[in-house]
Amino acid sequence: MRSFVTMPQSCRLWKDLVETMSDMKIIEVKQSIFASNDEDAAKLRNQLKEEKTFLLNVMSSPGSGKTTTLIQVINRLSKEMNIGVMEADIDSDVDACKVADATDAKVIQLHTGGMCHLDADMTRQGLRELETKDIDLAILENVGNLVCPAEFDTGAVKNMMILSVPEGHDKPLKYPLIFQVCDALIINKIDVLPYFDFDMDKVKEYAHKRNPDLKIFPICAKTGDGVEPLCNWIREQVQEWKV
Repeated sequence: MRSFVTMPQSCRLWKDLVETMSDMKIIEVKQSIFASNDEDAAKLRNQLKEEKTFLLNVMSSPGSGKTTTLIQVINRLSKEMNIGVMEADIDSDVDACKVADATDAKVIQLHTGGMCHLDADMTRQGLRELETKDIDLAILENVGNLVCPAEFDTGAVKNMMILSVPEGHDKPLKYPLIFQVCDALIINKIDVLPYFDFDMDKVKEYAHKRNPDLKIFPICAKTGDGVEPLCNWIREQVQEWKV
């Protein structure tokens, strides 16, 4: 099943605020938006708790292997639980079609109308279209970006990010916030480690400096190597949420 949700209103609001206010005003407005969004995200989490639906927010830069990783995870867990997927992009339905074709999960496409992230209200709109009443695990594949998505609480129960080997082991130093807000870090494309100057020990060290509780899963989404421990972690989180 494929659906499309376009969210232009939030985009226009943000654009108008940025274009019409002074620098000082922009800071004040952004703080207000963040505070309001945090409250809305908390309400959404409470709603999901009542419905016993676990929402996982997946973030990364473009090309890290989010979609391929999700296909591996969904195909391992779909026999145990009902899974729904929200694919967020500025435009196109490439990833949504890919997931729909490769899995039996319910998939919808979210078009952000130019926004580089999703906030709690935009996520709520997607969940409404996904019809989460019978969904055990809802997965949000956020817009490919290491900055903006980390700044907005989507209402997810847990946040997960994917870092691919070709991106380098210094990303926790350059983009601290996304590592701080995430509960799990997937290091993807370990099959190409011999061809890149990527230090696995250093990336783990840097990531844990940002977030000592961060769970780290080195995987190869293409072959499925290392995916099972990741699935075990997700399985445990979903089960705990339903208690």
